[in-house]
Amino acid sequence: MFAALLLSFAVIFVAELGDKSQLMAMTFALRHRWWVVLAGITVATTAIHLISVAVGHYLGAALPTHLLGILAGAAFVLFGLWTLRGDRLSDDEATRAQRSTAPAFFAVTSAFLLAELGDKTMLATVTLAADNDWVGVWIGSTLGMVAADALAILVGAIAGKHLPARLIQIVAAASFLVFGIYMLVEGTVPGLPVVVIVAIAVGVVLLLGAALRAMPQRLRPAVMRTKPAVRRTEPTRAASDENPEPARSGASRRK
Repeated sequence: MFAALLLSFAVIFVAELGDKSQLMAMTFALRHRWWVVLAGITVATTAIHLISVAVGHYLGAALPTHLLGILAGAAFVLFGLWTLRGDRLSDDEATRAQRSTAPAFFAVTSAFLLAELGDKTMLATVTLAADNDWVGVWIGSTLGMVAADALAILVGAIAGKHLPARLIQIVAAASFLVFGIYMLVEGTVPGLPVVVIVAIAVGVVLLLGAALRAMPQRLRPAVMRTKPAVRRTEPTRAASDENPEPARSGASRRK
């Protein structure tokens, strides 16, 4: 078991370096608290790797991933559009933090569950579990992925303190759209090289951004609108408003 744990930890950790899951973790860390992102990743990784080792242990390496990849890609496109649209929350900082923690956790968990379905780390876990102790593979692969994504969370959390909120939101939306389009193209045309798929995904996102920029201000997402300069003018009050003249009595003169 211990040998399977060490083997799976090393394999998954190396496989995650530079993977889209790391980029996702960094993107989430730009917008949410690091412990929320890490908790969501841990839950999603634990669940998806449990499924992976079960498949590898009982069914071998047979796993239909074509349809799952397309569905996951469509979900990521929706994540990107939702992020670009933005959320409307209370202005109170404490209330905003309380209201955003739970949705952020479920967003991170569901995003990583969808991303890992059919991903190379899932297939690697299935393969490892087919020939090694499934408990050791489950624990080692989960720890390996969480450790790799924790590095990305650290980078995202540090970078988030030095970047403006508008830029973070646009980068997060663009990242999700690139992930989604990549997975859609990969699932639809599996024979294309990775470089070509990346170029297509980035090109589509750039064209979408240019199209949004060409729209009138009122039709753009709020994050892409140019903020007008605010002019403050001191209200002038008439002297009659400050000191209103008392009404005259209605008594008439008697001759």
